[in-house]
Amino acid sequence: MIDNNVIISGLGVVSALGVGVNENLNSLMTLKSGIAPITIFQTNHDVMVGEVKLGNTEMIEMLSLDSSKRYSRTALLGLIAAREAFTDSGFIFLNQHDRMKLKIGVISSTSVGGMDVSENFYREYRLDKSKGRLRDLIGHDCGSSTKIIADYLKADDFVSTVSTACSSASNAIMLGTRMIKNGLLDVAVVGGTDALSRFTVNGFYSLGILDKEQCRPFDETRAGLNIGEGAGYLIIQRSDIPHEKTYGEVCGYANANDAYHQTASSSDGTGAYLAMSGALEVSGISPGDISIVHAHGTGTPNNDASEGSALLRIFGKNVPPFSSTKSYTGHTLAAAGGVESVFALLSLKYGCVWPNLNFGVRMKDVDVMPVVKLLSGMDLKYVLKNSFGFGGNCTTLIFGYCNR
Repeated sequence: MIDNNVIISGLGVVSALGVGVNENLNSLMTLKSGIAPITIFQTNHDVMVGEVKLGNTEMIEMLSLDSSKRYSRTALLGLIAAREAFTDSGFIFLNQHDRMKLKIGVISSTSVGGMDVSENFYREYRLDKSKGRLRDLIGHDCGSSTKIIADYLKADDFVSTVSTACSSASNAIMLGTRMIKNGLLDVAVVGGTDALSRFTVNGFYSLGILDKEQCRPFDETRAGLNIGEGAGYLIIQRSDIPHEKTYGEVCGYANANDAYHQTASSSDGTGAYLAMSGALEVSGISPGDISIVHAHGTGTPNNDASEGSALLRIFGKNVPPFSSTKSYTGHTLAAAGGVESVFALLSLKYGCVWPNLNFGVRMKDVDVMPVVKLLSGMDLKYVLKNSFGFGGNCTTLIFGYCNR
């Protein structure tokens, strides 16, 4: 009989806070933000971003890749985080015989894809049609980084890419969990990766939702988000497969859509409410069982008011301690659900709630207030993680120890 519990046995992350789980954890513990002026490329916009302080050449060397080949920054960030998670779980050390006994898949997500390489190609090509290497455009497709990760890890029993804007990585985690529960996979590498690009900076700037200062989620004075880059992956597996460690269990999950607007959430947070209530239903627990909420919290006026309203609809006057970590990393777009799920699981492991940095003024229209100081030594059982994307795509995950 297939074990129906899905546990997390490995974590991997790279963000503006550092490379690897330990560097990111240390930055969270010491309330160190990675938001700073952009340096990775030139732009006419005066913006703050969450930039990973690694060059592409440096990452290629770290990964022992063929330096004669061109890799997108999205793929390189994803490789670093996915390799760490796979190594952390121990599956990377399996011999071929033992690996053949397991169905191991990769479900990754991205929205930028290989846009950074494509942009560099276009800058040369538009001036001189004889310049630029067309082969570089192979990595433009969103599925390219997923295939590179699967090939690198030799985990290709199932390979798929999810691209649902900023809920993508959480949807990848949900899909992997459902496949394991239904016996289609034994182990899955799930999460997402996205790199900074001119396309996303220009696109978000045109929407008027980029803050020139460090973002302030759930603050009355919030003026927009800071774009970030990074990657976050979990190794999820059947609990009856031998494992060295367990960070928690995927207890609940749900996806919903309020079909309200292409880039905005409904004022009453219908999509977020449906996602949270659906995840609670799947988990079999009540709102009062949730220890903390790791909010989506982008820092835009619309998102934070909408999510705050949804939290009140779910929890009433008893909203659990909640916060957003985008003031640390910036909004890593499709990777956000992966990066922040790692952070949520670190909260569960260490009994901490990461505070909202830069918070100063309580929102007037929505009566909720995030955690503003580091909370530690807490006995946490369930962590609810929200991820909301353009087009109204809303996903909620619940991590904990279900004991079912």
